Amino acid sequence: MSADNAVDAAPAPDDEGRRRGLRRIDLRRLGRAALLGPGGREWGLPAGGRGQRVPDAIEHLAKVHRLRHPGVGAAGIETLRRAYLLAESSHRGQMRKSGEPYITHPLAVTLILAELGAETTTLTASLLHDTVEDTEVTLDQVREEFGEEVCYLVDGVTKLERVDYGAAAEPETFRKMLVATGSDVRVMSIKLADRLHNMRTLGVMRPDKQARIAKVTRDVLIPLAERLGVQALKSELEDLVFAILHPEEYARTRAMIRANSVRPDPLAAVADAVRAVLREAGIAAEVAIRPRHAVSVHRVLLKRGADELGGCEFGRILVLVGEDADCYAVLGELHTCFIPVIAEFKDFIAAPKFNLYQSLHTAVADEEGRIAEVLVRTRQMHRVAEAGVIALGNPHTVDEPPQAADGERVDPTQPGWLSRLLEWQRDAPDPDTFWTALRADLAQDREVTVFSAHGGDTTGTIRLPAGASCVDAAYALHGEAGHACVGARVNGRLAPLRSKLRDGDIVQILLDESGTSGPSADWLEHVRTPAARIAVTRWLELHPVPPADEEPAARAERPAYSADTAAEDEPVAVTDLAGAAVRLARCCTPVPPDEVTGFVIRGGTVAVHREECPTAVRMTGAGREPVPVRWRGGRPAGAGFRATLLAEALGRPRLLADLTEAIAGQGVGIVSASVEPPQEHRVRHTYTVELPDAEALPGLMRAMRSVPGVYDVYRAQRAMAAARR
Repeated sequence: MSADNAVDAAPAPDDEGRRRGLRRIDLRRLGRAALLGPGGREWGLPAGGRGQRVPDAIEHLAKVHRLRHPGVGAAGIETLRRAYLLAESSHRGQMRKSGEPYITHPLAVTLILAELGAETTTLTASLLHDTVEDTEVTLDQVREEFGEEVCYLVDGVTKLERVDYGAAAEPETFRKMLVATGSDVRVMSIKLADRLHNMRTLGVMRPDKQARIAKVTRDVLIPLAERLGVQALKSELEDLVFAILHPEEYARTRAMIRANSVRPDPLAAVADAVRAVLREAGIAAEVAIRPRHAVSVHRVLLKRGADELGGCEFGRILVLVGEDADCYAVLGELHTCFIPVIAEFKDFIAAPKFNLYQSLHTAVADEEGRIAEVLVRTRQMHRVAEAGVIALGNPHTVDEPPQAADGERVDPTQPGWLSRLLEWQRDAPDPDTFWTALRADLAQDREVTVFSAHGGDTTGTIRLPAGASCVDAAYALHGEAGHACVGARVNGRLAPLRSKLRDGDIVQILLDESGTSGPSADWLEHVRTPAARIAVTRWLELHPVPPADEEPAARAERPAYSADTAAEDEPVAVTDLAGAAVRLARCCTPVPPDEVTGFVIRGGTVAVHREECPTAVRMTGAGREPVPVRWRGGRPAGAGFRATLLAEALGRPRLLADLTEAIAGQGVGIVSASVEPPQEHRVRHTYTVELPDAEALPGLMRAMRSVPGVYDVYRAQRAMAAARR
């Protein structure tokens, strides 16, 4: 039996605020009914007989289920009865640490889901969710008795054994659940309800174990509840975690809520005024006061301070109407008859949140200056806002959902954020990396939507966590091909790769198709998505860069660059210094027939510079003795030469595209490219290019100068000399 389930029914945090639609159940009464009720005397009857009496222990469950789903027939209730009988008989003799029969746990979890409107298959799997993990029941038995769907859900929430996985059991269990959730979100619905009941009954655990479970709930389960839109579960989980991890602050917040509850509620007067306005306007609406839960009050307290909290901050006004159009009619009346606080207005109906949430948010002040927050939504929106994906029912009762043009799933029961999470988790090499990346991903609770572009045309949308950079967009768009990202345009202008993207930005990723570019270590400083971080980290591990201060002895262990070992894509220079390796300086990228000179650097290597290179001039001025070098006479066939060119131009649209096209037209490859920020409408592009031979350089420079707007092209050392001056 898992430690998470072997817990006591200890008192949960204060319940004075409504539990947002979740009814608390007398688990002790249910436990007695499970063992002693009239239904218990029927368990000896032949199994499978329809029309048998529903056991008392699930009578309430059946009533709630019929209330939420009036179309449920006798067959559905019979399925729940059989699932309950199997669960009770298989768990019989197992007790929770509090002494309660273990069957009270799956019963409570199932009742939570029933209150939220889960359909029959989910409730059946919930009753059985611990049987395979904690009893002799097998998945094959569940499949034979209840079908493939119930078997899949039970398997999805079954934990991996710590005996087999050791410390990796918890992260690998969550990985398994997420993969199962990718095919059926009901898996995570059952897990969330399971954790809620366990958190409600966490009393006899040691404080350190309570804290460990609460932290995992905070870091993983609560963000998943938020992303799946199950606000009713999320709110109570937040309060339970708050009570365990911050007991003093929780107690102070609850004391403030209790103190406010005995005073006249100023929101009541505002709500009455709202009812009167809507009644006079002929708009049929329900108006209610919605108390904030403890964590919500605490957040307001941190934002405004205790001295600024009035009665209106302890709740919000909820207006429920029948149709979408009525929401905007209500908004119009509120903003006409009250003083609107424009900064507080948000339209989540026209632009729903990524977790299915829809509502109009506003704040208004009445004649006495009392400011109240108001939520306006339809009854269906309210149902989805409370229960999220649980309210959407069985995702397998419809055909394969369509997809948007950018590949984002339209079906809200299989959201795009989940698809992206499943993509990067496959690349997480070990449980620790997966666990760390999962927590980091789920901690990013706000998304931005940007538009991808190619050749000036918008091609689709990308959803990224707030604070994501152009590098994140590159990997989101191109996967592993994002390694070749050399630049980006944001809203038509060249931008650094570290630039943070905002809602509505149009981003175009510029890739080096030569295959010679790759990520740099500083990309890790501004990536936010786990997919990008894992991809960059893996690339850097496969392409290590030797440290600059590496000892000469260590350098000597690697093959030295010399006339005999030079790669064929580099020009070859030689020196008369016996046994010395030769390396071409990157500051001036010399190519034949440039006049060159050399200097001995650390490790005995000779660095080759162009004679006019400012670095060479500076080294000579410092008294460094130059070493004669020359180009080797016969280079291998097909050998290439590299050079660095700078292009000065007037900034205009498509300049980068035209320059790269001109370079490609000369049969020259681009090794790397960078663009400096424009200054007074002027821009400077730097290209390191790979030439088929040195004689191609003048022709390439002429072709680049012919691009409209380009007024000069020159080798790298001119810019360096100008900077030196």
